[in-house]
Amino acid sequence: MSDSGETLSYGELERFANQGAHLFRALGIQNGDTIAIWLPNLPDFHILYWAAQRAGLYITPIATALTADEASYIVGNCGAKLLVSGGEIVGLKGLLANRPNGLIHYYGLAEWRATIAHMPDTPISDEKPGFHMVYSSGTTGRPKGIRLPLPEGDVTDAHMLAQRSAANYGTNPATVYLSPAPLYHTAPLAFTTSCHRLGATVIVMPKFDPEEALKAIARYKVSITQMVPTMFVRLLKLPDAVRLKYDVSSLQHVIHAAAPCPIPVKHAMIDWLGPIIQEYYGGSEGNGSTNITAEEWLKKPGSVGKASWGTIHICDDDGLELPPGEQGIVYFEGGWDFKYLGDEEKTKDSRHPLHPGWSALGDIGYLDEEGYLFLTDRKSYMIISGGVNIYPQEIENLLITHPKVADAAVIGVPNADFGEEVKAVVQPMDWADATPEFAAELIAHCKTHLSPVKCPRSVDFDPALPRLDNGKLYKRLLKDRYWQGHDKRV
Repeated sequence: MSDSGETLSYGELERFANQGAHLFRALGIQNGDTIAIWLPNLPDFHILYWAAQRAGLYITPIATALTADEASYIVGNCGAKLLVSGGEIVGLKGLLANRPNGLIHYYGLAEWRATIAHMPDTPISDEKPGFHMVYSSGTTGRPKGIRLPLPEGDVTDAHMLAQRSAANYGTNPATVYLSPAPLYHTAPLAFTTSCHRLGATVIVMPKFDPEEALKAIARYKVSITQMVPTMFVRLLKLPDAVRLKYDVSSLQHVIHAAAPCPIPVKHAMIDWLGPIIQEYYGGSEGNGSTNITAEEWLKKPGSVGKASWGTIHICDDDGLELPPGEQGIVYFEGGWDFKYLGDEEKTKDSRHPLHPGWSALGDIGYLDEEGYLFLTDRKSYMIISGGVNIYPQEIENLLITHPKVADAAVIGVPNADFGEEVKAVVQPMDWADATPEFAAELIAHCKTHLSPVKCPRSVDFDPALPRLDNGKLYKRLLKDRYWQGHDKRV
């Protein structure tokens, strides 16, 4: 742990994981069953993960900030037979008061630790490999459980995600990996457990803080870390005297994903740290991915790279493939065959209408002549104003570069004549700037860089936008504020 220095050795992890697997079997939890983890970043998180992985279970992590109702939906939907929670999880009491059907066992942290202590620390006799089953962030509706077939073979067989980490970033036993994000998100969970498979040292932050991240990099001589663009923004907006006083020369790879990174922000990160900023694009569904190095990106600013897993197809709404340079729905061919648990309609909607083996995550983009992918936005965020399609990401990327802006979201709000109009919701660096004068300044700023149809008609201020720890905006909450009492077109 980055703050306390609390450690968990590989020997301890092996013993505790075996003890946890024995407890699962003693409770009648068998291969193919599901457990849920509702915990902050603690060593117990990885102990539970590896105990379940050794027992052939699906592992469903739950975001700590969810309400009792939101968490209860996930626990019930995934069919978890056991939940381990504790710490300061606000919604826990409410969930236990209305326990979902099927949730047979609950352990608090202290009870979990005490119970497994009495279990054998040798492997269970019927080890099977398990895997995580995460839920989408639910930025536009109920979260979807992403279910993949459990791996075949032995529990210690090489795993594709770890092999990709070794190939792309050179992860090995000498690696020191910093995980600044919550472990309940897919990327931090997949990267840290891949590091475990490869024998690396993993440093976990309890929560992200820009200066604390720099302290951890300097203290532990971190060689690889993964962040999201909002973390980049917070690092860059530290005073130079703070940001530049820490020795970060040990860094070899700074990886980012999960949300689009504004071009000026990425330029600033490369100027600061050098050409070690690497990006990938992909979803928890594992249907495909891209990669791009800093050197490639400097030649193709804004691109998320070429396909490194699967084949990319850009198609129109009818499924017809589009030529380079034309925007359409991004499909991957050749990745994992995922399903959305208990929702055949959403699973079907993710598939190509003519090629069922191709799948999409709802992103809009285009390929250039060399096969580099450029994302423009998510289809579900598109604003339709007077019949014109407007993608908010370009506007948000411009707003976030303003020195007085900490975060920004652009949404479509009701307009009697045009159906929707463009609104910006801005989180200022200083709440004292939340004034009509600053709103007018931001609109003028947009008009100098964007065509009039894309510019916000109005700007509202919010002291804290609903952005998840994985960098994604919870736009549904913002849109609900403005669409109450209206017939929603989007």
